[in-house]
Amino acid sequence: MSRHLAPLALAIAMTATACAPRYVDADYAVAQPSGPYRLASGDRLRIIVFGQDNLSNIYAVDGAGRISMPLIDTIDAQGHTTQQLEKAIEGRLRRGYLREPKVSVEVDTYRPFFVLGEVTSSGQFPYVNGMTVQTAVAIAGGFTPRGQRSSAEVTRQVDGQLVTATVPITYAVQPGDTIVIKERWF
Repeated sequence: MSRHLAPLALAIAMTATACAPRYVDADYAVAQPSGPYRLASGDRLRIIVFGQDNLSNIYAVDGAGRISMPLIDTIDAQGHTTQQLEKAIEGRLRRGYLREPKVSVEVDTYRPFFVLGEVTSSGQFPYVNGMTVQTAVAIAGGFTPRGQRSSAEVTRQVDGQLVTATVPITYAVQPGDTIVIKERWF
């Protein structure tokens, strides 16, 4: 390779690796995210504006991480907690629509998780609180005869970056996780 092409090859390699998920030790990945649940695309929210039945409804967080409500148009939900979104909605409603709005936001349906690899029926499934990799595999129809039964790869977004780790099947699943069951070696 010539001297002139070496920097180009390095730049291409760096760009390709910047998009790929980062692999980490299980010790790092086993640590659950601290703090309250953060909203993201795919979540469905039950929003109640007390005394305003026409504003109270179930709203979906769209692909851009926003919800659309009457009177206040769109509002960012991506990365916010339900309490932060409550305050943001109250603030918007206070600006010329309601005197003292009281808003409650709760997650009606969490975004789905995904199971791939050596399971009977891979795909997208609705998240249930308290789920582990093992229960996620059961929802996906169980392991195939070749499926690795002691561990799985889980990919999740942590601090805005995709992180992948090999974890035990008792590992807690989060909404939006992608679980890959590898083939076992006999």
